[in-house]
Amino acid sequence: PIVKRPDGKYDASLYGEPYVLTEEELPEFEKKCRMITYIPYRTTAEEVERIAADEQYKEDLFERREGEIVEHWLTLIPDRVPPDCKVIISPGNDDKHSIDDVIRADPNPQVIFGEEEVIDLDDEHEVLCFGWSNPTPFDSPRECCEEELEERLEHTVAKVKNMETAVFCIHVPPYDSFIDQAPMLDKDLSVTVRGGHTHMVPVGSTAVRKIIEKYQPLLGLHGHIHESPGRIKLGRCECLNPGSEYGEGILKGFLVEIDGTKLTQLRRIDA
Repeated sequence: PIVKRPDGKYDASLYGEPYVLTEEELPEFEKKCRMITYIPYRTTAEEVERIAADEQYKEDLFERREGEIVEHWLTLIPDRVPPDCKVIISPGNDDKHSIDDVIRADPNPQVIFGEEEVIDLDDEHEVLCFGWSNPTPFDSPRECCEEELEERLEHTVAKVKNMETAVFCIHVPPYDSFIDQAPMLDKDLSVTVRGGHTHMVPVGSTAVRKIIEKYQPLLGLHGHIHESPGRIKLGRCECLNPGSEYGEGILKGFLVEIDGTKLTQLRRIDA
């Protein structure tokens, strides 16, 4: 929250550091917040009290702001993406279900809502999109047990026409694949340290691994585990996780080119 004071200035904090901001300084501060995926919100001291006291009000407010931000992102696409280029969007496990309708409602024909669908990339390749995850310590909106995850995946995989040239864009990486290593957390969500080092454990999905090993698509595109960038092969399927440094304002990804059943170019990108 960015709280307006009686003198016209604003109180805020970032990473525990307090700020007193003028009206003119707000846009730059809000930009800094957005760069690290925080959601800035201008408010009053009275509303802050209500947010603290009313859990439902807080959830509704967060949901509305999240939708507004996604709407803003969508408006940037026509100016930044060539008109003949598809923009396939699939929410991840942390995204509230309400943003699905925001994406579906976008009038731009370039924008395709991909979640639990199979979308044609071209005449030869198709991409399966799947944003759900196995259980996490954070009780996120799109997570479920491995059994349900496998059922959902099987239902979506059934829409694929040709596995030889298919791309599986599945948010959570396969279990015990070296691209799913994350710090082990205690019950209070503190990081476990052993021998003076952070204790890392595999936290990917057994259902995802089973599906990839069973169907052997051309390529697996994953995320979810920020601390575990890399690439591995499960059979013929190349699985990628670019990792994430969003806390430092860095967008990480892979630029991938495919031709038929071959991966012709793979380049790591940071921005």
